[in-house]
Formats: sequence, structure tokens, C-alpha cells
Amino acid sequence: MSNGVWFPTLGLLAMLCCFSMGPVQGGKVLVMPVDGSHWLSMKILVKELSRRGHEVVVLVPESSLLIQSSESFRTEIYKVPYTKAELDGNFNTFQDDVFLKPPEFADLMVNLRRLVNFTSLQVKGCESLLDNKPLMNRLREQGFDLVLTDPFLPCGSVLAHMFSIPAVYFLRGLPCELDMKANKCPSPPSYIPVFFSGNTDSMTFPERVKNFVMYGVQSYVCTILYLHFDDLVSRYIGEISTYQELVSHGAIWLLRYDFIFEWPRPLMPNMVLIGGINCAKRAPLPADLEEFVNGSGDDGFIVFSMGSVVSTMPEEKAKHFLDAFRKIPQRVVWRYTGALPDDIPKNVRVMKWLPQNDLLAHAKAKVFITHGGSHGIYEGICNGVPMLMFPLFGDQGDNVNRLVARGAAVKLSIFDITTEQLLGALKKLIYDKRYKAKMMELSAIHLDRPTEPLDLAAFWTEFVMRHKGASHLRVGAHDLNWFQYHSLDVLSFFAVILITVVWMTVKCCRFCFRKCCRKGTAKRKSE
Repeated sequence: MSNGVWFPTLGLLAMLCCFSMGPVQGGKVLVMPVDGSHWLSMKILVKELSRRGHEVVVLVPESSLLIQSSESFRTEIYKVPYTKAELDGNFNTFQDDVFLKPPEFADLMVNLRRLVNFTSLQVKGCESLLDNKPLMNRLREQGFDLVLTDPFLPCGSVLAHMFSIPAVYFLRGLPCELDMKANKCPSPPSYIPVFFSGNTDSMTFPERVKNFVMYGVQSYVCTILYLHFDDLVSRYIGEISTYQELVSHGAIWLLRYDFIFEWPRPLMPNMVLIGGINCAKRAPLPADLEEFVNGSGDDGFIVFSMGSVVSTMPEEKAKHFLDAFRKIPQRVVWRYTGALPDDIPKNVRVMKWLPQNDLLAHAKAKVFITHGGSHGIYEGICNGVPMLMFPLFGDQGDNVNRLVARGAAVKLSIFDITTEQLLGALKKLIYDKRYKAKMMELSAIHLDRPTEPLDLAAFWTEFVMRHKGASHLRVGAHDLNWFQYHSLDVLSFFAVILITVVWMTVKCCRFCFRKCCRKGTAKRKSE
């Protein structure tokens, strides 16, 4: 076929494709975020949805930690019954004593009370929003297609139910595995470690006993932790009495999971794994910072950050780090806002905020010193940087244990750290090539995927908008009670049949035995 025939044919095909595609309709997304580090990764998806032509409205409390306005989305500010100072104070109490002494079992209830106090303040803010009738009416009239929310707090789920629109959940996980329980996801304690147990997915018999006991303790803790959530739900949604029941109606769960980091476990069809969504492509470093890290030469540099929340520590502990940094050839970029001595080592640069992912993506990055938050861990995995980890609170202990078990990190205790321990751990991570090799292996597996996490999250969010939900992915277990879910009614039915058969068999045998005995007795008498 000549070229003159090919070009008109290709042009006709292209024109037909354009006509068949139809117009792209932008949806309306209502975003109810959770303040703090939770917002940092959700913001990435929010901006992507806006880039794709959707109208995005983010609800922001007038007193906020990290949520700020942006050209990428529109914000609706709502009044809350607390000030910025009260919010900061409440947030800081969540970190009290975090550097002073290691957590003990007796501290479980103390930490639980702190978490309840923190979330209780957020619940008051939620009540203020729900009671704001003019704003609620204005939001309802806008005809949103879905609510994108983090179910760590209940407000987004309540809004989705009140507006009768589907909810897409964006989360790392919920305390007490409420996300798994609400979604009827199997979680056998025989091989799925309970949070704070310190177990892996390969447990000995004593470890399984411990895991089973802690599974029961966790169930009790959940009733206390979510009590004020249940109260909010029952007051604003009469037909639903518990928060677990409310979140069970979520259309899609976007989980910041990846089994290169998490222990393998069963999941439900409406759970989508988007672990590593915060590992954006590297942006250029500021010129002065680029000059500093490049000046490290072949020795490289260390990135040191305790996350978006913890940016200070007691002076005596900071001194241990500075003394250790004086004795190494590597340069250090440290996010720190606390008081520092005048004689800071020349190889240390202190900053109030770090372009963390951009630094970790640099070829000269040698070690990442971190508290074990999931955002930092995924950035470390994406960029193949071994980690020195100091878990502080929450799920960080479990996060750290997973990476240590995989041979990609070293764990130290912040409570009794010494300069010598720091030096030993840093030298091990830098000069023992096994840590770097293992982290590069994890990174290669993590990045070997057919679809980028951000594209996957955006697709499923748009899927829910196009189809008004995802009810076909909701498992039938939601329609069963506890007795039916565990097939106890079926087992009871078979037990009744078995008992009936055994009873009739015994009766027949006894009847036959008596007949035979009577005949034998009568025969002997006649003889």
C-alpha cells in the first residue's frame, strides 16, 4: 500500500477515535482531611484530582496546623470552638514524656487517654461544622459526587451519609484495626501480628499466645477509644449507632500499604494499595543546600528528621547527636527547631523544614535518621536509603520492627541513647554494604509496579464518581450477624443432625439388644 493511502486512513481512524471518546466531565469532590502529617499525602491526591479537571473543595478549620489554601483547590473555612494555641497545646500533650522514659504496659491507658483527649478536641470541631446550618446547606446545594476523607476522624464519614453520597477513604490504617474490622477483612491472630505486640508474621507458640491475648486487649481498648465517635454518630445519624458500622459503608479504601513494608495479610476487593504515593519525583534542591550536600564528596551526607510533628528534643539528647556528628566525615542535614549550642559542628546544617524526599533522592544520601513514621519510611524505601530508627509513639514501633526484620535498618532507643551507640550504628549502616544492598532490593521491588500509586488512587476516586459508588465490591459478610459469619448456625444444624442420628442409633441398638435378650431368656426358660 502506498503512503498516499496510509495517511488518509490514519487520519480517519484518529478522527473516529476522537468522536468516540466523548467529553471529559469534571466531578465535584468534597474533601474532609485530618490535620497534621495525615494531610501531607492526601494533599498529593487532592492536587492531582484538581489537575484532572475536577472541582475540589477542602473543608479547613479556622485553627489548623498544616492545612493551607492553594491555587489547586478551593477551601471552605469553618469555625471551631478552640484557638490555634489550644490546638497546639493539645497536640503537644500528645508528645509529653516522649523523650523521657520508655513506654511500659502501665502507660497504655495514659497514652490512650492522651489520644482520646486529642481526638475529642477534633470531634468538637466536627460538631461545630455539622451544627453550622448555613454552611451545611450551602455544601448540600453544590451537589458533590463524593467525599474524600481520612476516617481517622469521623466527620467525613458523617458528611457522606448526611449528603447521601459515596465516601472514598484515604488512610494508613486505624487504631485497633478498625478499618479491617469495619470492612469484614479476616485478621487471624495466628499469623497477623497485633499492633504493639512486637511480633512478626512468623510466630512461635509463646508469641502466638501473646498475640492472642493482646488481640483480646485490643478489642477492649477499641470500645474506649471510639466511644466518643460512637456518640457523635448516634446523635447525628439516628439509624446507625456505631462508628464502625458507619465507616463500613465506604466505597473504596485507599490504603497507603505496600507488602514490601507491611506483613502480608488478606484484603477485601474494595481495598486499593497506594503505598509510596508520597514519593514524588525529585525536585531540584535549593542552590545553597545543593552546594552543601555536594560538598560532602565521597563520604556523602545524612538526613535527620523526626517527622512533621516532633522537631525538638531535650538539650542533653541533642548534645549526644551533635557529639556523634563531630566524629564522622559525613555531612548532616537536620530538621530541628529547638535550642542549640553555639559550637555546632561545621558538617551539620540545621533547618526548620526539609525537602526530605528530594534529599533522600540525592545520590550522596547515605543514611536516613528517622522516628519511623510511614511517610518517611516510604520515602526511604523509594530512594533506597538505609535507616537509623528511633520509634517514639503510635505505630512507629511496629513500623521500625518491620524494617529491622527485613535487614534494612538499625533500631536504637531514644531514651538511653549515647554518643558511642550513635557512632556504632551510623558506621554499621554506612560501611556494612548489606544494609544498602537490602534497601536497594526492597526499593527495586517496591518500584516494580504496573501503575503509579497516584494514578491508581485517582482512577478509583474517579471510578466512584462515574458509577456513584462501588457496591459490587462490598462483600456479603456485611449482611451477616456474628453467629452467621462464623457459620455457627450451620454447625449447630449439623450438630443437631448428628446428635439425632446418634440418639436414634443408640435407641435402635438398645431396642434390638432388649429383643435379643428377651428371646434368649424365654428360650432358656422353655428348655
